[in-house]
Amino acid sequence: MASGRLIDRLVKSARLDPVLKTVELSTGDIVEMYVKPLTAAERDRAKKDARSEDPTAFALQLLVRKALDENGTPLFSAGDVAALKNEIRDADLQALMLAVIGVDEEEPLDMKRGS
Repeated sequence: MASGRLIDRLVKSARLDPVLKTVELSTGDIVEMYVKPLTAAERDRAKKDARSEDPTAFALQLLVRKALDENGTPLFSAGDVAALKNEIRDADLQALMLAVIGVDEEEPLDMKRGS
């Protein structure tokens, strides 16, 4: 049996490294983003910021909070929510949100692919 406190073992095995997600937009363009797996605290904060029981509002908050570039810099800010809702095709926005929600489907990758 493994020694040590369970919480320490859980934290060590959490694998919260960013995962590369690739989304094909309706135009055929490819978008790549990195996403860290969701924690309970992040889920709670996204629910609070959504200010709604609407799952789309929640998913949009997750997209804004979790989508990163290859350097770990957020791709969106809270100020981008209106543009995402009003100026992006719904199918593309849905695909991006689903990529963030389904982050655990792929293996973590090194964010610096060239390294």
